[in-house]
Amino acid sequence: MRPRNPSRLLVLVLCGLVLAACAQPGVGDPVRTSTADDFGGRVSTTPGGLRLDGAPWWPAGLDAYQLGTDWSVNKGCGAEVDLDDYFARLPERSLTRFNLFAAFAVDKNTAMINFAPLDAVFAAAERHDQMVLPVLTSNEGACEDDVFKPRSWYQDGWRTTTSSGKLTYQQWVGMAIERWHDEHALAGWEPIGEPETSDCPAGTGAGGCEWQQRTCHSGAGQVLRRFFDDVGAKIRSLDDRHPIFSGLVGGDQCGTEGADYATVAASAGVDVLDFHDYDERSTMPGQGDQSLEARLETARRLGKPLMVNEIGIHAGSCLDLTERASRFRAKIEAQRDAGTAGALLWAFVPDPRKSSCSFDIGPDDPAWSVIRQNSR
Repeated sequence: MRPRNPSRLLVLVLCGLVLAACAQPGVGDPVRTSTADDFGGRVSTTPGGLRLDGAPWWPAGLDAYQLGTDWSVNKGCGAEVDLDDYFARLPERSLTRFNLFAAFAVDKNTAMINFAPLDAVFAAAERHDQMVLPVLTSNEGACEDDVFKPRSWYQDGWRTTTSSGKLTYQQWVGMAIERWHDEHALAGWEPIGEPETSDCPAGTGAGGCEWQQRTCHSGAGQVLRRFFDDVGAKIRSLDDRHPIFSGLVGGDQCGTEGADYATVAASAGVDVLDFHDYDERSTMPGQGDQSLEARLETARRLGKPLMVNEIGIHAGSCLDLTERASRFRAKIEAQRDAGTAGALLWAFVPDPRKSSCSFDIGPDDPAWSVIRQNSR
């Protein structure tokens, strides 16, 4: 979950060429099929979708990763956002996914923990009766320490490796959930954005480890599955009222290739599956067993809903914004008809680069009309 490298994005979604049958969960694999009665918060799940305040909910909205940026307090990530202006623009029953990283809670002036910038996000969302999905860290380290998370991090490093604020990920999960689990605007938790259990060459950071450089070892799926089992159990020990989102890209990344996808998706620590779509033209992205259609079939067998939580299309100097909005609309309609449980557009920024070719969605972008038409 970060400002994107365009060449990497297209490959992530389109590179799968293996036309194999969709993976089945392993024999005897415990599957947690969530129902509306499983959660006591405002958001609950059914095998085919989400519910908000007891009613069917098909959320449309935005990825707005930089909401916690406050230059007077933290190092931030991107420009500051006028939170009241942002949430006031959203239609009712929409959803915003944002970075709830430890880095945003570190006061750059004192090096101490300062929750104020992140508290402000929840407070603004509640003032405008909006829902938010916080992401607790990212695989690539962008907007944090710029350190790519290797296989060893998923094995045990999440318990022992310190990062922002001299906190381990395990400590941050505990701290964040204990602080915000009762927020009225909270939709659920995403433990990590775009997880994969690969290794990178030594010395490469968030922006320096392209997919071509990554090494995937045998047993990757089991490593990622155990991570979700363990982190999911940690989250549920502190908050059993909100669903857990997988954050998966949904393609053939290390840990979710072939049958591994179903192995990871079946974890009791995952309630909602994810797919990230950066196919610039096709409404139903991907090929073979790593396509959106195949992932939806796996979700149906597991009895879990699947959201397309990142839909990104370049525009600005390379594509008219109105045309992009039309493509967003076509994607959302086709994907909803196919059985998805919601859609979020990548990504809101308060200062869009209109003369550049980017994924930026500014305050006055025509894409907002797509969100208004599709939030249900």
